[in-house]
Order: sequence, then C-alpha cells, then structure tokens
Amino acid sequence: MEQNAKQDIKKKIPFETIKRLSLYLRILKHQKQAGKENILSSEITKYLNITPEQFRKDLSYFGSMGKKGVGYNIDLLSSNLENILGIYDESKIAIIGIGKLGSALLAYPGFFDFRLKICCAFDTDLGKIGKTWEGIKIEDISKMTAIIPEQNIKIAIITVPAEFAQEIAEKLVSCDIKGILNFAPVDLNLPKEILVRNVDMASELMTLAYMVQKI
Repeated sequence: MEQNAKQDIKKKIPFETIKRLSLYLRILKHQKQAGKENILSSEITKYLNITPEQFRKDLSYFGSMGKKGVGYNIDLLSSNLENILGIYDESKIAIIGIGKLGSALLAYPGFFDFRLKICCAFDTDLGKIGKTWEGIKIEDISKMTAIIPEQNIKIAIITVPAEFAQEIAEKLVSCDIKGILNFAPVDLNLPKEILVRNVDMASELMTLAYMVQKI
C-alpha cells in the first residue's frame, strides 16, 4: 500500500520539475564552493529563467525545506535534493559510440558532481577498441551484452550514427538498460517502460536560429 502511494506521488510530479531540481542542485553546489551557507529562493532563480514562486512550487511537492524570510540552508537543501534525485549512490553509465562527441562526454568532469560515472565504453572501430580513454577501456561493441549486465548498469548514452541507433537501443534493452540518453538524430522505437531522452543538437540550434531572426 505504501509503495503504491509513493508511485502515485511520483506520477503527479511534472517532468519539468524533476529536470529543474538538478539545475537547483548545480547552483547550490556552486554557491557552496563560493563559501555561502544559506540562500534565498530569489538568489537561486536569478540564474534561471523562472520565478521564486516556481522554485517554491517545485519544492512543495516534497515538503517544506526552508523558512520564510530566512531562506534555505545550502547543505541541507542539497542533501534533500540529492535524496529526491536518487544520487546518494553512484549511478553507473555505459556509452556506445566513441567518436568526437562520445570522447568529449568521457572527458566531461561535471558528471562527478552528481555521482554519475561512465564506467564502460563501446565502439566498432578497431583502431579504438582496446585503448583507454580517460581511464575507461574501449570495448568491442559485441561485448556489450555481456559487460553491461555483469556491471549492473541501468543507464546508457547513445552517440552512434542515426542508422545504427535503433539496433543499438534494442540490444541495450536486452541488457536490462532502463534509461537511454540518445544523441543520435532519430526517434527510437522501444517498449514504453524504457525511459528515453533525446538530445538533438541540430534541431535545437535550428530553433535558436529561427528565434534569433525574430528578435
């Protein structure tokens, strides 16, 4: 009964709210590094295109976390957000496709702040297989179905060309991957229980180019 209640609460929380929580956490970490101990909602939202009211509404889904006129203790709020986002434990990630984008993601230091760790990488290029990049050995893509389940990885990043993305995604599903961040410019046809987030940089840039013309 309690488990069902928790699932119902999760379903009621808008995805955009969950997405903003990670942005709040990033700002809190930066402010902590700057030596601050407490922060007001207006100090957080000035870095984002939202109002303090939206920030407080987002937090209201999870209970009271601050005091009116006093603001939020940065350590406490950061800890609460980490628990909500489930990053109190390290999340292991597999990346498929070690071209320019895949290599850049392997080298990206920002994952560490959120306990996200790319722990295995796969490619088909014989010139890359067996080499180590940023401490990660690049494996033959044929070993994916053995290594991913063995390491109990649930999240994967796809950075392969569009024509190979669907096949790779289906193999990931067979490895019990539950979430995919897809950089390939193609919509993946997967079971509805698999969480997919598409990052189409060309599309986003075209949108910006259009909007810039209207300014």
